[in-house]
Amino acid sequence: MIKPIELVIFDCDGVLVDSERIAARVQVALGAQLGWPLTEAEVVERFIGRSHAAIREQIAARLGEETAGVWAERFEQLHREAVDADLAPVEGLPEALASITLSTCVASSGSHEKMRHTLGRTGLYDHFAGRIYSSTEVAHGKPAPDLFLHAARQMGVDPAACVVVEDSEPGVRAARAAGMRALGYAGGLTPAARLEGPGTRVFDDMRKLPVLLGELVG
Repeated sequence: MIKPIELVIFDCDGVLVDSERIAARVQVALGAQLGWPLTEAEVVERFIGRSHAAIREQIAARLGEETAGVWAERFEQLHREAVDADLAPVEGLPEALASITLSTCVASSGSHEKMRHTLGRTGLYDHFAGRIYSSTEVAHGKPAPDLFLHAARQMGVDPAACVVVEDSEPGVRAARAAGMRALGYAGGLTPAARLEGPGTRVFDDMRKLPVLLGELVG
């Protein structure tokens, strides 16, 4: 018997805050500067949804550890500046949150420092304070299930009673690996086809989220 949903686990970047476009733009610029030309589509495929450590590992394998360190340092600075300039919540997200009565938390590949900054800039931090989990707390980041299982444990909810809201392929794969249902948000950079899979419903308007969750609670 399928368990009704008790907990909604939100990814952060691209689901709560519209930061993936900023990150992709910065990564493309850094690649051009540091010797690894990348298109936005390639950044989405290689980097979006993955932890900083996993991204740095890829860059080091391609360009060496020293360049990877420079890249990471410049990314942090440029990303912070861009976030301060024009970050906003994902369109329709504040309205959706106001209608959701289920328990919620955040589980992101980003660090706690980064989430304090991005969620703080968009006025969302207080909504989730005390229920925010980072891949820095687990051994393996997405697409491994570790982070989502950790969030469920901390929230005291069976993984089978959780639904994950994600916008990246590694994220929906992690949700499936954790035995959780997934709602794949295709209103950002990742094509809808890359989010599709077992136990996953793909949608493109965050305003539809409360209705989709209502169907799962049913």
